[in-house]
Amino acid sequence: MPETLSFTVSGRIARPAAAVYEAIADPAQLTQYFATGGARGRLDPGAQVSWDFADHPGRFPVTVVEADPPRRLVIAWEAVAGVADRTTVVFALELVDDGARTLVTITESAWRNSDDGAHAAFRNCMGWTQMLDSLKVWIEHGIALRDGYYS
Repeated sequence: MPETLSFTVSGRIARPAAAVYEAIADPAQLTQYFATGGARGRLDPGAQVSWDFADHPGRFPVTVVEADPPRRLVIAWEAVAGVADRTTVVFALELVDDGARTLVTITESAWRNSDDGAHAAFRNCMGWTQMLDSLKVWIEHGIALRDGYYS
């Protein structure tokens, strides 16, 4: 049995990778569709930024571990005590359809293999799935899907 748990979600977005990457890295856009309480700071290499969510109030510090636009972005953040010390989230962007669309794959890892760790991982898996869905609707149609969803 593995010591840690991880999960992966993915989906295709009908925009070039550079536009999708920018929608993830730019705090003004991220606030519109995901960090509904506000994102502070651009996701640049080595940056310390923070995200706030209407459904889970309180700023979450986020560290940018790696940034390779428009292909890859790696962040890390503290986890809830007892479920993981720190988790790592990898955003991988792959060009599809001659660059007209982007396959976005999000993997989060380092959850302890325990009941509490699994519960926390499943909760975050739901959150990253919502982020991916909201990103697609935001960048393709300009709709803030999570607006009013939690408040």
